[in-house]
Amino acid sequence: MPTPPKGPRLGGGPAHERLMLANLAAALFEHKRITTTVTKAKRLRPYAERLITFAKRGDLAARRRVLATISDKGIVHELFTGIAPAVENREGGYTRITKIGNRKGDNAPMAVIELVLEPLSPKQAVVKEAEKAAETAAPAPVAEEAAETESPESAESAESAESAESAPSAESAEEAPEAEEKK
Repeated sequence: MPTPPKGPRLGGGPAHERLMLANLAAALFEHKRITTTVTKAKRLRPYAERLITFAKRGDLAARRRVLATISDKGIVHELFTGIAPAVENREGGYTRITKIGNRKGDNAPMAVIELVLEPLSPKQAVVKEAEKAAETAAPAPVAEEAAETESPESAESAESAESAESAPSAESAEEAPEAEEKK
């Protein structure tokens, strides 16, 4: 999992921190949202998102890797069959941290960390697809696609513009002999 930062741990040694993060992740996957301190929530986010990424892969090796961290098979099953399909279209950002104020007893800053299970909005998906298409497509096909997607009203205006272009060409044909005479 993510390498722990140097310096003080979340209440003990590195082994205690790993167990604490694994338990917090298991609770998050079980309840879909948990309330904890801001520091623990910030440390939990990359840990939980990496486990979700493994679950999105869905193969046996990924399942065993998650089971090495979270020992409850029921929670791992929920992660692979419930949470991973719900976030399969997302490319990250599976969790949301919301600060909720300070705890009454010791004034510790508290936060709610929750899974973002809402489907990706169509607007964001369309924008990402358009960006990918713009990167891979040549400029000429983009103009053709724009011409194909024109409304009938704009097609009529395009036809009238073409007829207007043909009319001046007839006038320019009449002006051509006059230009030759001036020479």
